[in-house]
Amino acid sequence: MTFETAESVTLKIWDRTAVHHTLDALVNELSVRHDTCTSKIAVTASGPNTFTVSVPA
Repeated sequence: MTFETAESVTLKIWDRTAVHHTLDALVNELSVRHDTCTSKIAVTASGPNTFTVSVPA
């Protein structure tokens, strides 16, 4: 399940072994897409196995 807006992506990651790799890839993709550094991308756990990755406005 993935929900995307202009500033954020929410996704459910079922495979626990892929959490770090998946989030790292998503943070890198958003930083390139929004021309910002990766340290400005916020990752929050928004539920069980659900994460929201967002770019500050």
